[in-house]
Amino acid sequence: MADYGHDLQFGYFLVPDNSDPAAVLDLGGRLDALGYDLIGIQDHPYQRRYFDTMALIAMLLAQTERVRIFPDVANLPLRLPTMLAKEAATIDQLSGGRFELGLGAGAFWDAIAAMGGPVRSPGEAIDALQEAIEIIRAMWSGGRGLRHDGEIYRAVGAQPGPAPAHDMSIWLGVLGPRALRLTGRVADGWIPSMSYLSPDASLERQTIIDVAAHAAGRDPAAIRRIYNINGSFADSAAAPFSGNDREVIGPVEHWVSTLTTLATENGFGSFILWTDPTPESLRLFINEVAPAVRERVAAVRSARG
Repeated sequence: MADYGHDLQFGYFLVPDNSDPAAVLDLGGRLDALGYDLIGIQDHPYQRRYFDTMALIAMLLAQTERVRIFPDVANLPLRLPTMLAKEAATIDQLSGGRFELGLGAGAFWDAIAAMGGPVRSPGEAIDALQEAIEIIRAMWSGGRGLRHDGEIYRAVGAQPGPAPAHDMSIWLGVLGPRALRLTGRVADGWIPSMSYLSPDASLERQTIIDVAAHAAGRDPAAIRRIYNINGSFADSAAAPFSGNDREVIGPVEHWVSTLTTLATENGFGSFILWTDPTPESLRLFINEVAPAVRERVAAVRSARG
């Protein structure tokens, strides 16, 4: 059982579909107006049906007022870390501190190669991720003359800047043991997806992160746990919540009960909804599910003392 005491956040997983530009921008505006805390946007530059994620995020932030947006997660092999750091900091500055950096080691290597990117072994991908985090943080530090001579990346006298507008987080979308240990040592958050990792399976991964955090002298609670959850609202649930579930389908009460369990027993503090963006689904999640989950989680934490 895990509960890191995080304040609860509720977001939406926005697909960067380029078939209707006005609809994508309108959806971002509706999420902001409804009071969503976060918008996560997948990053697959090789997908011809998708907009470029970072450009879309910048556009959405320019047209919204309060919601925070992050790539869920940025495709590192196709984004040089020095440039990604500058891009992220620029977006954060221009949006008044409403950007966070979700980062992944890469997947779909044939598609990456088709775009001219590198094909990396699993070990090389994690080496690159570790080096990238070091470079990105150095680029945000405000120092001068960045030098990095790694196995994957080199920077010779690069001039960092601008600095982000706020203490920007780096959240890693990873699953393997080595990447999870990296998360525990240096990351600010972890982003798994329920469709790939069931709640029960997430507990073992949480333990790997926590052990690595303790070994690095960190409090595991410093690492936010963000769960991408696909599902839908229905009149009745097919079955009670199970730790092997890969989606959530049912009425508001089923969603409330499930997310309460995921917060108080599985350690997740942020929930990113992936469902058809019907007005009713968007309203139910943020206006009915979110406040009820916050109330129940507070009651459970109070009872535990």
